[in-house]
Amino acid sequence: MKLNAGIITAKLAESKEFYQRVLHFGITFENDFYVLLHTPGQQTSFALLLPNHPSQQPIFQPAFEGKGMFLTIEVEDVDAEYKRIRDLGVNITVPIRDEPWGDRHFAFYDPNGVGIDIVKYSAPQ
Repeated sequence: MKLNAGIITAKLAESKEFYQRVLHFGITFENDFYVLLHTPGQQTSFALLLPNHPSQQPIFQPAFEGKGMFLTIEVEDVDAEYKRIRDLGVNITVPIRDEPWGDRHFAFYDPNGVGIDIVKYSAPQ
């Protein structure tokens, strides 16, 4: 089984640019209403879809309303990613921190209000 998450958004171009520029996602497929992105190394896919597109069934038409969703992206060097993303001018909502359960992470929002959590997992101390 393979999971491919997606966001139905009117901010298709803005979101595509954000995921490419900030997170280095590549484009697997694109047309005028749909963009399929992939993580570096192409291990995971992520989709963007325009709302209310006539080619889509009703379940895939309503736009995401900007709350109640997050993505966690695991990286090898979370401190380097923090510096790189901060230097891009991204508004960091949760500054880099160590959690008691072992995570070292930071977080910010994408253009749609999706929380992005960049994390390096480790065993609790």
